[in-house]
Amino acid sequence: MSLFRHASFEISVAQPSGLPLPEGAEIAFAGRSNSGKSSAINTLVGHTRLAFVSKTPGRTQLINVFRMRNGAALVDLPGYGYAQVPLAVRLQWQGLLEHYLTCRSNLVGLVLIMDSRRPLTELDWKMIGWFGPTGRPIHCLLTKSDKLTRQEQAKTLRETRAALADFGEQVTVQMFSSLKKTGMEEAEQVIGGWLNGAPSPTI
Repeated sequence: MSLFRHASFEISVAQPSGLPLPEGAEIAFAGRSNSGKSSAINTLVGHTRLAFVSKTPGRTQLINVFRMRNGAALVDLPGYGYAQVPLAVRLQWQGLLEHYLTCRSNLVGLVLIMDSRRPLTELDWKMIGWFGPTGRPIHCLLTKSDKLTRQEQAKTLRETRAALADFGEQVTVQMFSSLKKTGMEEAEQVIGGWLNGAPSPTI
């Protein structure tokens, strides 16, 4: 049985102050608007509509918490990037993300969702810059890998890992496809290691 199966929606909040008490371990999911973040969460938990999927960037405007049976939580953060929302709202989201990533005491790791066709944008680097100094692990899911040929996948994976090499074992990278459901076992192995208190396998 998958680690993430039977996760259920718990709460949506507009500010970190509205989050549940920091008791169970939390795993944050962050990514550029329309990077496939909600689809990745749905694929991991085996539920087609747990996290809302939209073709309109910036639709996830709140922090959404999904509780797993073991007491840990998956935390879906607002998408960032070229969302069709006012600048003031985008700046509010940025402050929300930075505060959560740097101050949440029970946050054990960050799953950074990036479209495999355009990984490591300036905003992705900003997320890594916020979270990296915490010393906690970051696992990058290069989504929509089904849009690439196998040769393109290998090249993208190699180049992304090379770009992040300075972070050592803190940052791991893999290909992922919600459509084909590929990369699920690898993701579960890495993220499950965070919850078990064990070091993530070097991938």
